[in-house]
Amino acid sequence: MSDLIWLSVAQMRRIEPYFPLSHGVPRVDDRRIVSGIIFVIRNGLRWRDAPREYGPHKTIYNRFVRWSRMGVFNRIFAALAGEAGEPDTIMIDATHLKAHRTAASLLKGGLFPDISVAPRAG
Repeated sequence: MSDLIWLSVAQMRRIEPYFPLSHGVPRVDDRRIVSGIIFVIRNGLRWRDAPREYGPHKTIYNRFVRWSRMGVFNRIFAALAGEAGEPDTIMIDATHLKAHRTAASLLKGGLFPDISVAPRAG
């Protein structure tokens, strides 16, 4: 499969400082697993549909869930966004999506705890 996504060595060097330390048993290849996570999310796939080249889908899923709960990805995104400086262009998206009224409860401490506790602009 030629359309697989692989993070380069330079890209891995930029994000490795945000990875949690491995305690005891060494982790499976970080580059392979993180590349698999990016591939699955970018393509909107189910975890079990991840290509075999990235390793077992359960490993990819478990790493994503564990690191998401630890805030690893939030720290990586914040650091990379902070390095960019002020944007040259700002885009406004006028997409309108209908959501069920119970969807708002996800921000009250459920799915996204980091933004749930953030003060609201007002």
